[in-house]
Amino acid sequence: MPIERLRVPPPLMRRRLPSGRGATTQPNVTGDGDARLTGKFWVLVVLTGVATGLFGVLMMLILFSVQHLAFGTPLSGEGTLSSVEAASGWHRLLPVLIGGVVAGPAWFLLRKFTPGAKSEVDDVLWTGVGRLSFRRSLGTSVISEVVIGLGASLGREAAPKLMGAVSGNVLAEWARLTPAQRRLLVACGGGAGLAAVYNVPLGGALFTAEILVGAINLPTMLPAVVCSAVATSTAWIFLPQHPTYVDIPQYAFALRLLVWALVAGVVIGLASAGYVRLIGHVSHLQATGRRALIAPLIAFAILGLLALAYPQLYGNGKGMAHDAFLGSGTLTLLLALAVLKPAVTLLCLGSGASGGLFTPVMSTGAVAGGFLGLAWNHLWPGSPVGAYAIIGAAAMIGASMQAPLAAVTLILELTHSGFALMVPILIATALATAVTRWIDGYSIYTARLAPEPLSG
Repeated sequence: MPIERLRVPPPLMRRRLPSGRGATTQPNVTGDGDARLTGKFWVLVVLTGVATGLFGVLMMLILFSVQHLAFGTPLSGEGTLSSVEAASGWHRLLPVLIGGVVAGPAWFLLRKFTPGAKSEVDDVLWTGVGRLSFRRSLGTSVISEVVIGLGASLGREAAPKLMGAVSGNVLAEWARLTPAQRRLLVACGGGAGLAAVYNVPLGGALFTAEILVGAINLPTMLPAVVCSAVATSTAWIFLPQHPTYVDIPQYAFALRLLVWALVAGVVIGLASAGYVRLIGHVSHLQATGRRALIAPLIAFAILGLLALAYPQLYGNGKGMAHDAFLGSGTLTLLLALAVLKPAVTLLCLGSGASGGLFTPVMSTGAVAGGFLGLAWNHLWPGSPVGAYAIIGAAAMIGASMQAPLAAVTLILELTHSGFALMVPILIATALATAVTRWIDGYSIYTARLAPEPLSG
């Protein structure tokens, strides 16, 4: 007879049902493990959610204010691509050049005066005990949002993710939590940061569980869901309650989409494996020392020149993804963006700039899906290009994060569309993730980890 698992802490009702079986027969309702979900821990989960939401608001205020000063965009952050497209050549080029001038010295000085300080959420969770430097993290986050607002091709979510994790770290240290509890609280804050700025509470919770913790079970999902929900609702004091990508049609399912998903999943999986490999090499070879003073200016200048013809390359790629979801773009334009967006993102990373990769990678998947869908329509016409873009975005981000469940949920929450496309989305995402895992297995997060210190 197998040994029965015991719940720790035990449930209030000790008496079993007439079957005599224990509730712990279901694996995910067993004890909390090393990270005990005590009353004190739950209070800290809520406080972390509030702090994360407020930091998310602060980071977006910085980003939108910089975009407003640089391109005249509304302080709400809406319509950034339209403002960039309307700008004259010099008006479009000058902000990103200023970003290059500012970024190099700013990051150089920050790294010089915070030597050895930790500000990488994934690194401290997977290889350490979850301790982050508040000063280094805040400095990195502010500089990141400023240069992204000026046009750098990086994701805006890295800063709120980092500051959410730092919030959990500070509260855990203050409350003297155990190392396991601290790691879980830091992970909850990290996922909640993503949730707050993109209005994706369930996606943020799954990001915590599937990526940062690596376990989708009740003791992980419960605090992750609560923290993301609190952070998202707190951020509503400034950020909108509508989806990040508005007015996306409810695309209908068709057999041609299902067949296309079988092909596109493999193609996108191959592309993702190559892209992630390049991210790893560029991150390892990025400019350091005094080279980092001038490298961002060179990288951002190249980006600015390319953006004279393709303004969609500026920022995290939200505008180009939105257009793809709406079905806009020619075959030539979509192909150009699918090639150039990863190139300029790698260029920014190689210069030593810090920022996220979630939206740049997702937008690449959207335009790649749109391109492949337009080509497919010549063979089997009938479905809108936007439907292919949604499927492509989910597949690319799922493969690149090595987290298919979080990817699908995030796409659905970001667009409030795609529910009728669920089967082709799942097939394309599963295939792409499996192909990338079969080829290599790195993600956009593991590929950027710092080298292991030499032993001895």
